[in-house]
Amino acid sequence: MSSTRVPHGDPSSPLHTHPARNRHGRGARGPLLPVGVPRYTTRSAHFDQLVIDAYAPLHNAYFRELAGVDLAVDTIPRMRLSPDMTVFPDEIIADGPVPLGRVLQAGVDRRGNPTRARFVVFRMPIEQRAATTEERSELVTWVLTALVANYLNLDARTIDPDFPW
Repeated sequence: MSSTRVPHGDPSSPLHTHPARNRHGRGARGPLLPVGVPRYTTRSAHFDQLVIDAYAPLHNAYFRELAGVDLAVDTIPRMRLSPDMTVFPDEIIADGPVPLGRVLQAGVDRRGNPTRARFVVFRMPIEQRAATTEERSELVTWVLTALVANYLNLDARTIDPDFPW
């Protein structure tokens, strides 16, 4: 009888059958779906799709005015802000001292190339303020409505009569 030794915990081994440990009763560790399956998406991909879904009705309603505007999602606000700043400029949509979104006007970059206007939504501040998917969706819609209203120089209630601001 021949025995083959397999190093303990070698995931490339065909004999590796150790399930992920649940040491403290906190549930499964790791992704629920394997990375290779079509339904697997990351949290940031879910958020990106949420932003696209919330922006689509605004873009369709003001198609001609927003044709030259790009939409972007950034993880955190990357701006130089003064710590004693209590009032943000109009192009920054914030919840208290934390920016949630920003309008970047068209201009010229460092190399002299023209840039398009851009709406930037900040993912982490929005996710930290929303406990449920529904709250997150409402907050993203609120931020995008405020950004579009600022860009078009309109009152946000003109775009959405139920706007809470």
